[in-house]
Amino acid sequence: MSYKIKVIGAQTPRGRVRVSGAKNAATRLMAAALLTRERIILSNFPTELVDVRHKGRFIEAIGGQVNYDTGLNTVEICAADISSDLLDDYNYPIRTTYLLAAGLLARHGIARIPFPGGCKLGERKYDLHIYVWEQLGCTVTEKDDHIEIVAGEGGLRGTEITFPITTIGGTENALLSGAVSKGITVVRNAYISPEIENLIQLLRLMGARIKVEGGSLITIEGVETLHAATLEVIPDRIEALTWIIYAALSRGEVLIEDVPFDIMEIPLQHLRAAGLDYFSNERSVYVTPECFREHFVQPFELACGTHPGIISDMQPFYVLLAMYGAGKSLIVDYRYPKRVAFLQELLKFAPGALTWETNGSAMIRVNGPNKLVGAEVKSTDLRGSMTLVMAGLLAEGESLIHDVTMALRGYNCMEKKLRSLGIDYELVES
Repeated sequence: MSYKIKVIGAQTPRGRVRVSGAKNAATRLMAAALLTRERIILSNFPTELVDVRHKGRFIEAIGGQVNYDTGLNTVEICAADISSDLLDDYNYPIRTTYLLAAGLLARHGIARIPFPGGCKLGERKYDLHIYVWEQLGCTVTEKDDHIEIVAGEGGLRGTEITFPITTIGGTENALLSGAVSKGITVVRNAYISPEIENLIQLLRLMGARIKVEGGSLITIEGVETLHAATLEVIPDRIEALTWIIYAALSRGEVLIEDVPFDIMEIPLQHLRAAGLDYFSNERSVYVTPECFREHFVQPFELACGTHPGIISDMQPFYVLLAMYGAGKSLIVDYRYPKRVAFLQELLKFAPGALTWETNGSAMIRVNGPNKLVGAEVKSTDLRGSMTLVMAGLLAEGESLIHDVTMALRGYNCMEKKLRSLGIDYELVES
């Protein structure tokens, strides 16, 4: 089901909003729950995320139990008796379907999973996941509507996995599969993000033996049985950044709670450098109408790459910030140079504000300051969609953002949180 959102811009948000558990951690932790027959309980869980619900639907379809508590923000998963033989529908529009294979391979030696869906950010193929499975002794066949992975005789076998490039998804797949493999799996050129650290934390609580050395070497000693565990999902650093930038640009008065300062130090340093002056304590940020020194944004230059720096998922929000800068800003995205489709839509709010080129990396030049005017736009990807929503809320006049379902995929209770800040909008089915 697809939705569009109609907003009247220049509204001033006031109130408080709590950052939910991280989408990019929660969906991975759900996949880890398939590795055991015992119950996994996850707290601070984004229970109403679209991607979470799709993954829960898959787990239930293969015989698992998923119980959400939206009041306590928890989920309880029991995958005591799962089998891909029960699945007769492969329509799951989520990127991380490949992470669902490990639990099925460990139980039955065969997994049938949907093709990865999600945002189209250029060529995001799944060849590195095929590489992981084949290194562990599997045979991979691409069927008409799904991927079939068959483990070798005796099940998954520990091995050495050396990625040609750092990869979040590949590292997650190697961790899940290695934890239930026989023997030792060594993963080189791994990408250890905060969300992956959260996944490792859960796997260790379940009984997995995982050793991390430096920022790119992981050794996993497979175990025969994993057991029950309870874990808190880390707060979503991307959501926290989203609310901080929106509150500041709207000249709102907003208290943002559960901000994970420890994993977003550099992104926040860049906000400070751009002139954003906010109040904070150990867990919260308080933004007031006087948050920008001299009442304007300083132009800036930044590069998007890997953690602990500014990750590519944050790039669209810095572009929006730069549109209010008092001069020219430059944003370079080395990680996902094809994350530029949303720029053509964002440009409709302020014609002439942006130029960009992609040649190995995305170079986005922003001319500011700009006065945004209402526009009708179409979402292109998750983070780009939320940026368009923010632009519509900031612009003068009425805006219509189509396919806003993309933003709903990444922001737990986004509609409720906007309402809590006093923002009026209309969400309708397309």
